[in-house]
Amino acid sequence: MKKVGFVSLGCPKNLVDSEVMMGQLKQAGYEITNDAAQAETVVVNTCGFIESAKQESIDAILEATQLKAEGNAKRVVVAGCLVERYRDDLMKELPEVDAFIGTNELGRILEAADEQVNFKELALSPIGNKSATYLYDFDTPRFRATDSYTAFIKIAEGCDRPCAFCSIPNMRGSFRSRRFGSILKEAEDLAKQGVKEIVLIAQDSSRFGEDLGEVDALAKLIRALGEIEELEWIRVMYAYPTHISDAFLAAINETPKAVKYLDMPLQHGSRNVLKLMKRGGTRESLEKLIKRVREKVPNITIRTTFITGFPGETEADFEELMTLIKNCEFDNVGVFTYSDEEGTPAYDLPNKVDAKTAKRRRTALMKEQAKISKRKNKAKIGKTYRVLFEGYSQESDLLFQGRTEGQAQEIDGYILINDMPEDLNPQIGQFYNVRITEAHNYDLIGEIV
Repeated sequence: MKKVGFVSLGCPKNLVDSEVMMGQLKQAGYEITNDAAQAETVVVNTCGFIESAKQESIDAILEATQLKAEGNAKRVVVAGCLVERYRDDLMKELPEVDAFIGTNELGRILEAADEQVNFKELALSPIGNKSATYLYDFDTPRFRATDSYTAFIKIAEGCDRPCAFCSIPNMRGSFRSRRFGSILKEAEDLAKQGVKEIVLIAQDSSRFGEDLGEVDALAKLIRALGEIEELEWIRVMYAYPTHISDAFLAAINETPKAVKYLDMPLQHGSRNVLKLMKRGGTRESLEKLIKRVREKVPNITIRTTFITGFPGETEADFEELMTLIKNCEFDNVGVFTYSDEEGTPAYDLPNKVDAKTAKRRRTALMKEQAKISKRKNKAKIGKTYRVLFEGYSQESDLLFQGRTEGQAQEIDGYILINDMPEDLNPQIGQFYNVRITEAHNYDLIGEIV
């Protein structure tokens, strides 16, 4: 069997695309390897969202072409979002790459990987295609790259939001939901394979089903998934603030297997900046939303992200954002400095904020959030939580790690476990009660009891 090595960059949505491509290749007889240096075909699934991600993708492509020039690789395939944004330029600058396939062409991975096919002579789909239609289904072959106990399910593709800073609609096409039954069947199959945690993802999860004429489809999906016996946790990522319905919150609150966790990127807290971002809202309206969420789902963990340095952001705007963080006391926060992306409405805005100022504002926000997080974590000392055990810690092989329902994998902090009963042999992917003994800014330390 010919070996194929994958380099998957960017978000979990991109990882699912990689898993779908790997599944098709494996079904066709290829061997999937973790070591790209041993592969005869190297596939780089790129991210093209912001400048740092684009540079990481370019570096990975160059490493792959070097493997082709000096190592075992005979063929290099470049896929994903960067192709959708810059395919013509990439084809011109990187003639050593054998095939470029966009996000709407995952089904062509077999052609792209076949050494007998001159992919460059084949008809190519339009790039930046708003009429993109591709959606994987429950029976689409998939080779999972996540841990055995957790899996992503992409419930929709594309986006119709007009956010001024975002290039995703140009790369992923218009918003389109998968069918309810297809998602349910996929989740049932994953549960039978031993998956304990299902993570629902999309560019805009809260709009799931809207394009199909369904009302409160996400709420209904959560409740239906909650009936799958083998599942333990159902998590929703990438919700949009204007679509947080009472039905959705009720489904989270009333479904025992739905984790009490909300990932909702707010991006800013100033009316002025939110208007420039084409998102709308005010600090006051967002504070009311957070209050409603916490009233409807007591003890919920709220994670959000913000952007500093957006064009036109003044010191007063930044202080408004700082006030939002102080008033809402979010559980988990990520802050990014603005990336000026050609082809987005924000690219043409005046009053650019210099990188030094954007970075200073980011640092100030993260410093404030660290204080909030540590205070919240200290309040957990002495309490016992149900924790998903994940084996040895990424930080030290002297510690184990796990997650509570309020911690999304590789995004939020961890529970670091430093003690347990002598006769206990904890199994990865199983749940244990952990009592918290120490608190840090983001991670907690505890013992299995």
